[in-house]
Amino acid sequence: MNADRLISVEIESFYTQTSEEARLQLGLGPLEFERNKDLIQRHLPVSKGVILDVGGGPGIYSEWLSGMGYTVYLIDPVPKHIKQATKRASGLKKPFKVILGEARQLNFADESVDVVILHGPLYHLQDKQARIKALQEAKRVVKKNGVILGFAINYAASTIAGLLNGLIHEPGFIEMCKQELLTGVHTPPKNMVGSLAEAYYHRPAQLIEEFKEAELTFINIYAVEGVVWLDKKYFESRADAKKKQALIDLLTITENDQALLALSPHMMIAGKKV
Repeated sequence: MNADRLISVEIESFYTQTSEEARLQLGLGPLEFERNKDLIQRHLPVSKGVILDVGGGPGIYSEWLSGMGYTVYLIDPVPKHIKQATKRASGLKKPFKVILGEARQLNFADESVDVVILHGPLYHLQDKQARIKALQEAKRVVKKNGVILGFAINYAASTIAGLLNGLIHEPGFIEMCKQELLTGVHTPPKNMVGSLAEAYYHRPAQLIEEFKEAELTFINIYAVEGVVWLDKKYFESRADAKKKQALIDLLTITENDQALLALSPHMMIAGKKV
């Protein structure tokens, strides 16, 4: 990657050609969005404070957070996202601030914010030391006893999805899955148009270890979609209030079960600076 670029050409191209906003409205996107908000809200300060939404994309979460009264700074390395987020913020009663930037270099003073949310850095930084640097930078800017929330993709996510939807035997797909399972490195086959760009898929225990290596105190790790997306009639169940509640109840009692975490496509980890 060119030293002058904030992210690789491949990652920028992926997000320029796809819609993050549409993704959260389709398929499992609504479940991910609802769960992410629920999990984030559990770790927000009661008294309104300053939140960094790092890798915040087009600003969907920043809009929600600023609507609750928090002072929010969205930081993202994708120019398209910066334009979308700026437009979104301009129409709000309490607009959030939008900054072109990257997780390993946050232009904020030491101990100046209450919460740092890392939406994309932990899975788009393939190199471990780069991820640790992003965590250490988040730790630097957060206040004492402040919280850092990180989202990650599970190392088994592609494999399980591929087995369920029949993609597992498509050219290049199983080789991609093997690489993810053995190394965590995600490199999409060239024939799979629209697949997530280069990324790193974590084992749950490894995600916890990286937070500890950055000298953050581990609070908890959560399944985002959990096991409920495996319901063969998930979309039908979601449309039925009673069945949807049953799935939510199941997700609630399994969200911290580390033996089941690998079945959830996404995870959220919470840590604290002490």
